[in-house]
Amino acid sequence: MKSIVISQTGGPQVLELRDTVPAQLGPHDLLVDVAAAGVNFMDIYQRIGQPPYDTSLPIFPGAEGAGTVAALGAEVSEFNLGDRVAWANAPGSYSEQVVVSEDRAVKVPDEIELEVAAAVMLQGMTAHYLCNSTYVVEPHDPLVVHAAAGGVGLLLIQLAKRRGGVVVATTSDDEKASIAQDAGADYTARYEDFAQITREVTTKAGAACVYDGVGAATFEASLSALRPRGYLVLFGAASGPVPPFDLQRLAGFGSLYVTRPHLRDYIATRAELRWRSEEVFSAIEDGSLKVRIGATYPLSEAARAHADLASRATTGKLLLIPA
Repeated sequence: MKSIVISQTGGPQVLELRDTVPAQLGPHDLLVDVAAAGVNFMDIYQRIGQPPYDTSLPIFPGAEGAGTVAALGAEVSEFNLGDRVAWANAPGSYSEQVVVSEDRAVKVPDEIELEVAAAVMLQGMTAHYLCNSTYVVEPHDPLVVHAAAGGVGLLLIQLAKRRGGVVVATTSDDEKASIAQDAGADYTARYEDFAQITREVTTKAGAACVYDGVGAATFEASLSALRPRGYLVLFGAASGPVPPFDLQRLAGFGSLYVTRPHLRDYIATRAELRWRSEEVFSAIEDGSLKVRIGATYPLSEAARAHADLASRATTGKLLLIPA
């Protein structure tokens, strides 16, 4: 089979397409023919060796995808050959086949295409935990969603609106602002003025929560956009990690909360994984969650997908298609 392999950390050019052999199946594993694999910023962090995503070489990148079960471990009980499944935590998903632990896989409803399922496992469940668990959005809560035209951003706008939130969406240009508005954003702003606009639309009160996947470039302004006892939810670092920060400053801003969540801690149990994935799938099925696939790439063009994602010029979800 063909897989992407990283032999040394570095730029997109280190992503090499090679002939590989599937890992041996454990008793509770599935061997899956990959229909689509998600491309995510954490894959870039792993490729360049950025902590905490750095790992020993060689690296078999990718963790998210969807496909069809081709073989079963001896003790698999929940799945059958031919089942359509998706996952968010299976190393080596940039491949024609991948081994997925039974307890990390979920069944994909027949009404949902596998490419769509691959597009929402990581980012859809991230959007779900952000507004349902990390900061629980209440009706009329003013919220800021950074990188609003990106994969997580577009899904988060829609899920936050389902809970009754009022969304200020930040984007870098008019085209992305229009995409965010189509997803349901109430207001749009640029990164240089979002704090001011947030104050204006909340009559100076500030946002209840800022969902920040950008990191270093937006951190300070995100703090200033919050109301007293507001939440800064820092779930990514597309512009680089936030420098060391004096926690005492949070008191001066109004007793703020800052948290750095990670999906793995919000799908730590199988019950929670199923809850989040099933709610995301249900929202897609009933039409209340629209999934934007920004681009698809052959597996051989993984380097181009990484370069495009890092440029922050893309919208929606990027996928690799092995076939």
